[in-house]
Amino acid sequence: MEMTVGEVAKRASVKVSTLHFYEQKGLITSWRNQGNQRRYHREVLRRLAVIKAAQEVGLTLEEINQSLSFLPKHQAPSREQWNQMASNWHDLLAHRIRQLEALQDDLGSCIGCGCLSMKSCAIYNPKDIRAKSFEGKTMLTHPEEWSET
Repeated sequence: MEMTVGEVAKRASVKVSTLHFYEQKGLITSWRNQGNQRRYHREVLRRLAVIKAAQEVGLTLEEINQSLSFLPKHQAPSREQWNQMASNWHDLLAHRIRQLEALQDDLGSCIGCGCLSMKSCAIYNPKDIRAKSFEGKTMLTHPEEWSET
């Protein structure tokens, strides 16, 4: 069943401009009818639900797009595919939590410091350096490239 952009926006509780943006970013796809109006497959609603859930837990659109890139553009994830994505996201979020906890611990050294030494400041340490020195999983580009450090 095909749906108009307005129907999809209403059913997914998003703005039409959000659908256009997601389409521009390659997260969803549509086609044009003979009147040059956008049309969507019904499955886009489940795909949008996945996108919204992933955003709710703090994933970036780039990370979501990487996860969805393994699916055909007009298809929502199956239960098995969803479980795999959720497992990968769980690992990514657990890593982020460990990084935030380390950052929180480092914040104690800042009390009274006034950032007088940018070279030795644990907070000022760029994220890529922290990720390299942090024990646990590090995310390179894709979840399948994760490695133990």
